Amino acid sequence: MKTTRAYPRVEVDTASVPAVGQAGGVLLTETIAATGLGAELSEALAPWRKPLAVHDPAKVITDLAACLALGGDTLSDVALLRAEPDLYGPVASDPTVSRTIDALATDATAALRAINTARAAARTRAWSLAGEHAPDHETSAKSPLIIDVDATLVTSHSDKERAGATFKRGYGFHPLCAFLDHGHEGSGEPLALMLRAGNAGSNTAADHITVIRDALRQLPGYRRGTRAGRKVLIRTDGAGCTHDVIEWMHGQRLSYSVGFTLPAETPELLELIPQDVWQPALDANDQIRDGAWVAELTDLLDLTGWPPGMRVIARKERPHPGAQLRITDIDGHRVTAFATNTRPGGPGTQLANLELRHRRRARCEDRIRTAKDTGLRAFPLHDFAQNQIWLAIVALAAEITAWMQMLALTTHDARRWEPKRLRLRIFTIPATIARHARRTVLHLADTAPWASLAHQGLRRLRRLAAPG
Repeated sequence: MKTTRAYPRVEVDTASVPAVGQAGGVLLTETIAATGLGAELSEALAPWRKPLAVHDPAKVITDLAACLALGGDTLSDVALLRAEPDLYGPVASDPTVSRTIDALATDATAALRAINTARAAARTRAWSLAGEHAPDHETSAKSPLIIDVDATLVTSHSDKERAGATFKRGYGFHPLCAFLDHGHEGSGEPLALMLRAGNAGSNTAADHITVIRDALRQLPGYRRGTRAGRKVLIRTDGAGCTHDVIEWMHGQRLSYSVGFTLPAETPELLELIPQDVWQPALDANDQIRDGAWVAELTDLLDLTGWPPGMRVIARKERPHPGAQLRITDIDGHRVTAFATNTRPGGPGTQLANLELRHRRRARCEDRIRTAKDTGLRAFPLHDFAQNQIWLAIVALAAEITAWMQMLALTTHDARRWEPKRLRLRIFTIPATIARHARRTVLHLADTAPWASLAHQGLRRLRRLAAPG
């Protein structure tokens, strides 16, 4: 009987060939060079480098970060880079990688401080190279730099130090994250990631203040003892709306937009608002959204004890079919609210615009999801300090990816691609290695649909590369 096959049948063997895997990962190594991250880490981690050591701890850390960006999720996955010395240089063995992590974890506080110092310096250069495409380009009190703060749960399938029961009846860790929002034209980058025990509270004020402070220290131009001012907006959900956090942000003169829990008497208060006071809400495309309205509640609420200048804005909308209403909902409408200190007046300060700005906080969930695709899905080590170092490497991997997109893929839709799409289309481009006249040449396969995009990005990064 004659059979047909949907795919060609080929003979398969193993052989020594000039082909390389993960060829597109050279975009990441060129980003590390262009931003000076490798040199900054090498200087910051110099105290952890042993005399006569072959491998620089900084190179071990950046190798792990590149590995996570390429899709790895354990220390041993660095073998992917070790197999390609022409692209990634000498890569430490698995035992050396483990010893490096252990050495950094011995004094995790100092090691994390050193890594964060290097990150801040590299970020300053990355934003400077990006020019008008940098997140802080033309920021002002009316158009602030936005930092999103949110927590997430990371499940642990084995017993690890300080892993515990979570509020959702799981078991693991409860890290708190601060991400910079690049806006609709880009993705975002992590500024501060704090590892916390599984039973850590969702609205712990001290943790929120610590993470926000650490995030501010990552901003270019930040100086200890200074205030970032209204050019920086802190955006978070109701977990960050505590008196201590709001008071601290008010004292730092930061702009904020935080979820606000309405009091039980809200239905009675909302009935006092005339129908013509409710203004149409906007959708994600800045168009009027049918079935949704916004109104200010500031004068109807007792805000005694809250900082001056705080406004409370409510949104009501027709819920989707099957949604369960809450006690604060009225007339079949879902009602939510947020608090902000943005003053009225001027473009972009209308209620609908402020509400849309706050609702875009959902981008933080996208940033967390992509971070989980870049090593945050699980903590593979046992000791809490070791996993703190792992989380710092996750942050490096995520921001190296974000900087690469910002610098190399500036004018292409690929700047918004998430890690999975980058890996499929860019990082796994097939290629071969050729050597000629003491030069090593990487030939990207021109049959790959996005090979020209990767090539253009590489050329741009080379032009921006830091001296030496």
